[in-house]
Amino acid sequence: MTFSIVARSPDARMFGLGICSSSPAVGARCAHAKAGIGAVASQNITDPSLGGIILEQLANGLSADEALALALSRTPHGAYRQLLVVGARGPPRVHSGAHTLGIASAAVGMDAAAAGNLLANAQVPIEMIAAFSSSAGHLGFRLLTALKAGFDRGGEAGPVHSTVLLVVAEPSWPVVDLRVDWSNGNPVNELSALWDLYSPQIDDYVTRAIDPEGAPRFGVPGDT
Repeated sequence: MTFSIVARSPDARMFGLGICSSSPAVGARCAHAKAGIGAVASQNITDPSLGGIILEQLANGLSADEALALALSRTPHGAYRQLLVVGARGPPRVHSGAHTLGIASAAVGMDAAAAGNLLANAQVPIEMIAAFSSSAGHLGFRLLTALKAGFDRGGEAGPVHSTVLLVVAEPSWPVVDLRVDWSNGNPVNELSALWDLYSPQIDDYVTRAIDPEGAPRFGVPGDT
């Protein structure tokens, strides 16, 4: 019921992920990222705790492969989980357990991994990695480009209702955390509209947190 991509910037200073699902509020359960460390998508029959375990192990210096293996060793239900992991070093990794639902597929690139379950077809993650690899610009834009490619290739077998775009960089908090928790329309297009609204202000919001005296004004009524 989900397709997703995790990725890092070429210099490994930025990590992020994009996820689409037929379930409501997919970002609340499946999206995990930590500045300077990596990003994890936990999906299929989701155990959100695995995201934290994997990020902790990446912070301890393990590779994506090692962190994923350790997390799976700590759960008796790995066969029901689909996990995507990218860290600061080494290739990204994907685990699709034996009980992954419906058509399940994965694709891995140099700096990104995509995977899904209950897919319309097995080509969805392949198209996502191709779109990410051929795009340029902010990591958030590249992730959104990959989500659009997956959606256009067929996405899930059923309708998609929720989506999330999460990016971490140098600050300790996410610099991008955009979500469509439920839509009966096209949540990917709605997420894209949010990106168009928010992306020009990403750096301004970081500046306001670090240096409020030197930060730009909001430009709203009452901000004098």
